[in-house]
Amino acid sequence: MEGLTTDVYFNRAMEVLRAKGMMGERALSEFTVSSLPNSWPWGVLCGSEEMISLLEGRDLDLWGIPEGTVFRARDVRSNRVPILTVEGPYSEYCTYETPCLGFICHASGVATMAARCRLAAGDRKVIAFGIRRMNPFIAPALDRASFIGGCDGVSSLIGAEVVGENPVGTMPHALMIMFGSEVEAYKAFDEVMDSEIPRVALIDTYTDEKMNAILACHAFKDLSAVRLDTPSSRRGSFPELIREIRWEMDIRGYDKVGIVVSGGLDEKDIQSLSDVPVDGFGVGTSISNARTVDFAMDIVERDGRPVAKRGKLGGRKVVFRCPQCLEFSVLPHGTGEVPSCDSCGVEMEPVERMLLKKGKRVTEPLTPKELREKVIDQLSRVEL
Repeated sequence: MEGLTTDVYFNRAMEVLRAKGMMGERALSEFTVSSLPNSWPWGVLCGSEEMISLLEGRDLDLWGIPEGTVFRARDVRSNRVPILTVEGPYSEYCTYETPCLGFICHASGVATMAARCRLAAGDRKVIAFGIRRMNPFIAPALDRASFIGGCDGVSSLIGAEVVGENPVGTMPHALMIMFGSEVEAYKAFDEVMDSEIPRVALIDTYTDEKMNAILACHAFKDLSAVRLDTPSSRRGSFPELIREIRWEMDIRGYDKVGIVVSGGLDEKDIQSLSDVPVDGFGVGTSISNARTVDFAMDIVERDGRPVAKRGKLGGRKVVFRCPQCLEFSVLPHGTGEVPSCDSCGVEMEPVERMLLKKGKRVTEPLTPKELREKVIDQLSRVEL
């Protein structure tokens, strides 16, 4: 709120505007992105709730696509899609451009990668394990974005509190090492932990994964799953290893014990295991260190007149989206036209919503769980 996380040149711009008596000059600015990282065909907007909280109470109108919306960088005619639009005295939001961008650039990248893993996993669970790869100060935002993007659970205590869920985790290799034996660690865990905590045994600390899976099945009274965190350098054929473990547990009557895998996974790895008997994935670095979505904020109207820097389109715009294929269409404001989707043959729908009116919220924010459900519903209409 004090503007200490902004770039210094915005403070200098404010000094100039103040000195020249231009603090009341109005401007309309758009948040757009030229392209998405790694040639992603779509992204998931996340972080706009923090942006709304930052701008709340100021003399501003803010509208755009709501948080949790699956968006495209460009519309059917390759025009940049205005994801969010802010209007008011420029001095009311000049200082906050940098943190506003930081909120949506980072969280949207994380949420999009989580959604891609969710889509690749199908009905199997995806748990966010990535907080150890990032500064702990951003753990709440990181886990919130991961959950909204489609992860079934998050591992951090504070992240779970933010999303309103119980934290999800198994056991660390360190526990086995401290006991000097996988079996002794399994028995101790089973004895000490509350019965409501699922028993998921890590089976690759010291010995062969297949052998440890069998030992774990014997050691626990009610084993939920075994987890392989085997480094890629020691896996050999990972699908074959998983199939071998599944076979050996099944023939001993442990067919209800699931298999969870982790260790350097991304959406491509998950997709490559689509025909392998895996029940869940722990995904860390690829989600927590996802590429940011490089949104930019640009003034496109000044005192109601169209303006734009080179490479950007001036004037206020209206954004439509096809309800079936989720393609976008951007038109100049005031045309009154409602476009149809060339691919689906259906009428597109206005997708923008008023978020702040004169600095006041128009609607209450959705919970992380509601946003996650919204994202998952949209994922049924897109492809990796």
